[in-house]
Amino acid sequence: MKALVITQFGGPECLAIRDMQNPPPGSGLLVKVRAAGLNRADILQRRGLYPPPSGVSPLVPGLEFAGDVLESDSELFRPGDRVFGITAGGAHSEFIRIDPRLVARIPANLSFCEAAAVPEAFITANDALFTLGGLQASETVVIHSVGSGVGLAAAQLAKQKGTLVIGTTRTKSKAERSKDFGVKVAICTAETPDFSKTVLEFTGGRGANVILDLVGAAYFKDNLASLCEKGRLVLVGLTGGATAEFNLRVALQKRLTIRGTVLRSRSIDEKAEAVGLFVRDVVPLLESGIVRPVVDSVFPFERAADAHRYLESNRNFGKVVLRW
Repeated sequence: MKALVITQFGGPECLAIRDMQNPPPGSGLLVKVRAAGLNRADILQRRGLYPPPSGVSPLVPGLEFAGDVLESDSELFRPGDRVFGITAGGAHSEFIRIDPRLVARIPANLSFCEAAAVPEAFITANDALFTLGGLQASETVVIHSVGSGVGLAAAQLAKQKGTLVIGTTRTKSKAERSKDFGVKVAICTAETPDFSKTVLEFTGGRGANVILDLVGAAYFKDNLASLCEKGRLVLVGLTGGATAEFNLRVALQKRLTIRGTVLRSRSIDEKAEAVGLFVRDVVPLLESGIVRPVVDSVFPFERAADAHRYLESNRNFGKVVLRW
């Protein structure tokens, strides 16, 4: 099979298509990958900054995929079924062997490229907002990096829940576009870096119940200021740094909950639980068109280096997808 390989850790020029051995025989599903999402984790892995879990090759990136089932020992799936799912690595290859608990059937209204933009974004958003954040109807949520794949998925799911959605992004055009995906109040942090003032203004001084943070240290102080009593901060990403000063007094006075999460390094059972909730709660919304993946652009795998450069430029609104 062909696979996108990191020939050495470094820039996009270190990526190349190489011939590799097919996945060895085993249990589960053998899937022919038609398309795969590109994530910032793949960029970090290419740089040598985000090694995969033990037993997963560090040289073939890819955390999500969409394709056809070729072989199955599961009663849930048959050869020919269209599926999408998550993996700890190796999705940027022509074939992948996967535990059937980590995949779901692709709704008929989604193409392979659209489906490839779903798993990481929507499973992460659903897990962070509702399982970890406990977001309820009538509450208020702040979603940082709202123009990202996870951000746009979270905005749609939160709106569908009946919550007030406040989104932040560093780009004014992305802030405006996010309003089409459930964002009530859009904040451009390039113009309003102290976003907590806007959050407090639009909540009548009360603050937000939940914050979904894909930025990290750069926003930590304002996150604490933005939360209401018993507010919940869910940390998903660290694009703005990993180390911040922590005013413990604010956390104590407000009785805050701060939770961190990562999907990749969880056990198979934990991932299966998150996928199961995604199948139950999100797939029907995708089937009905109530929520939808936002695909910014699609690159052939032969242009993976260009796709990496594009994602690194932060010009994308939604997901970047690679296709065979």
